[in-house]
Amino acid sequence: MEIGVLLGLAGLALVDSTSLGTLVIPVLVLAHPQVRAGRVLLYLATISIFYFGLGVALLLGAGALAGAWEGLDSNRSVDWIRLLVGAGLLAGSFWPETRWAKAAQARRAAAGAPNRSGRWVGALVAEGSRAATVVGVALAAGLIEAASMLPYLGALALIGTSGLALPGQLGLLAAYVLVMALPGLVLLALRVIAYQWLAPRLERLSVWLERTAGEAIWWLIGLLGLWLLVDAIGRLGVF
Repeated sequence: MEIGVLLGLAGLALVDSTSLGTLVIPVLVLAHPQVRAGRVLLYLATISIFYFGLGVALLLGAGALAGAWEGLDSNRSVDWIRLLVGAGLLAGSFWPETRWAKAAQARRAAAGAPNRSGRWVGALVAEGSRAATVVGVALAAGLIEAASMLPYLGALALIGTSGLALPGQLGLLAAYVLVMALPGLVLLALRVIAYQWLAPRLERLSVWLERTAGEAIWWLIGLLGLWLLVDAIGRLGVF
């Protein structure tokens, strides 16, 4: 596998690791003084298994369509897929600036109701919440986010066209999902070891993430899309 593809996957995994489901919600929960570490670990395990299972299903589905590519030059087919993925990521990065996204944000602000992440965090830290509640919140976060997680979908396209056999693709997908969950796991370990030191920093981080994480993620998506697009154009010799 080319080093450029691995670097692209690493970048996409790091972007995915800062999403609402994989980092923002865990940070908000970890900042709560009464939360149990087991709940956070169960949440991260559930959402990781969900993304791995979804990835397996999509990769197998893509493999079933591989016959459609048999008459094409394989290298150029991969390059065209990279070009489309890059163009999609770059175009999608402008979504927050569209009038539809701004109108939806204005409606949520006018309603004054707790946002989705606030409701999920409340369910996770509620006294007496059950394991089924934690699993349900993690699955809901994964289901709602999956369709809009452009880096994850782009990464699956790169894995599917990597040239690796299915076991290699599944191993790469498992590593990708592990990187997605890694920041949350590191913060969980730090909270268990040094809560007094970490608590004020978690509170500041949670405030900063809620305010800026969305904007930063869209910028990273755009930059990764541009990199993939330029790389594919160079390979194809479009210009």
